[in-house]
Parts: sequence; structure tokens; C-alpha cells
Amino acid sequence: MEKRIKKIAFVCLLPLLSLSAFAKEQTATLEVPTMNCVTCPFTVKKALQNVEGVSKAEVTFETKLAVVTFDDEKTTVKALTDATTNAGYPSTAKE
Repeated sequence: MEKRIKKIAFVCLLPLLSLSAFAKEQTATLEVPTMNCVTCPFTVKKALQNVEGVSKAEVTFETKLAVVTFDDEKTTVKALTDATTNAGYPSTAKE
């Protein structure tokens, strides 16, 4: 009987354990026009990496772009642009 209860509990909890399977990894490209030196991307990248849900951030001075990979269940493009703005580098999502 106890074994059956454990099995039922496991089956009932399984969907809760797999909720992260519904999260989609997204990629956003941000324009960061105020980067004016080769060290600016380091600050922008650090700001983006500090946002919960960001798994990767590539920032390039020459193109003044940041390409960010993130979990859409944990963050938004707005949170990413806010992070760069708060670091002193306002950004906008590139269409």
C-alpha cells in the first residue's frame, strides 16, 4: 500500500518537476549605441550576465550590439535593456 501511495505521489508531482521544460531559450539582440571605447563591452556584458535567466551574453564594440541568450521564464527583454541602462549604457531591442 505504501509503495502505491509513493508511486501516485510521484506521478502527481512529475508535471511540477518538468515545468522548466516549458521555458524557452530566447535570443535578443540589443543595440547599445553609447559604447564609445573598447572596454565598454565588458561593463555591458557583466550587467547582462547579472540578470537572472541569462545564459550567454556576447557584446561587440565594433557593431555596438549585444546578443543575449536567456530563459524567457526568468527574464524579459525589458529587464535586459534596464540592466544595460542601469550600468550606464542605454540599449534598445533590435528589430
